[in-house]
Amino acid sequence: QVQLVESGGGSVQAGGSLRLSCTVSGYTNNRVCMGWFRQPPGKERERVAIIYIGGGQPSYSDSVKGRFTIDQDNAENTVHLQMNSLQPEDTAMYYCAASHSLGYCSALPSNYVYWAQGTQVTVSS
Repeated sequence: QVQLVESGGGSVQAGGSLRLSCTVSGYTNNRVCMGWFRQPPGKERERVAIIYIGGGQPSYSDSVKGRFTIDQDNAENTVHLQMNSLQPEDTAMYYCAASHSLGYCSALPSNYVYWAQGTQVTVSS
């Protein structure tokens, strides 16, 4: 049984930083895509950043590129999302997600099977 547990999030002023973490259990190999998605109020869920645990370059949405960084800690089975230079438009519920893959990681939330509970990020101006 695959499980994802998120931590981090909270409230910060514009220009500040937050770090989200997602610990995964239940996978037996590293052929896994893990990603961070967000859903602003009244909007659809969208990709923020995705990484293939087996190796390769992560991908980012244009809106966060250069400000957010996704990285993995294999020893802790954890993926982090470092968010710098936060802006009010980054306010959303953030979700960690995972799915099996042979190397290609989709940007579509519908292609991810396992989801964490979500954590709120609020950025005030």
